[in-house]
Amino acid sequence: PLHDINPLRVRFVANRVPLRGKQILDVGCGGGILSERIGLMGGHVTGIDPAKRTIQVAKLHAIESGVDNRVTYLCTTAEELVADKREGFDVVIAMETLEHVLDPSETIQALADLCKPQGSVFVATINKTLRAYLLAIVAAEYVLNAIPRGTHDYDTFLRPSDIARAMRQAGLVVKECAGFSYNPFTRHAQLSNNVDVNYVIHAEKPEAS
Repeated sequence: PLHDINPLRVRFVANRVPLRGKQILDVGCGGGILSERIGLMGGHVTGIDPAKRTIQVAKLHAIESGVDNRVTYLCTTAEELVADKREGFDVVIAMETLEHVLDPSETIQALADLCKPQGSVFVATINKTLRAYLLAIVAAEYVLNAIPRGTHDYDTFLRPSDIARAMRQAGLVVKECAGFSYNPFTRHAQLSNNVDVNYVIHAEKPEAS
């Protein structure tokens, strides 16, 4: 499913902020499918993930795809980057990551801290609704076997209002919330006004006063 949704995620970001020549952070990058695509669009991407094996796979795939000069992978977390006082990024992205962290609010604060003033933060996750449970867990994991069973835990799903509140508390200004409509049977994805299942939020970091 991530491979089906990835082009839509990339377009959502690219249609809202310029990517060429920008410093971009992909938090929870996994195997790097988003990082590579953005690197090919001219961004200088740093992809981070706490799973060492995943980062090794991402590095190898970047070399095979010829984008290793555009994408750098690090085995770390957003919180650790903040602690290292890492220089800020123009765009910070966390797609399908917040539902897997221990403290989403803490991670959102780290995303904000890593974003430069006038930069953008993009977060995509799964809503805490019955429809999301039926589609993201029952259908995807048990009926279609599209993803491994146990990938998602309903208790970790997050409502858009909770994400928006945490973003505002972190000093960000929420600009937009949109849904990702995905049909697992046809594998077709499109933007939607319906945020019942997958959704993305775009926020900006205001200029320091």
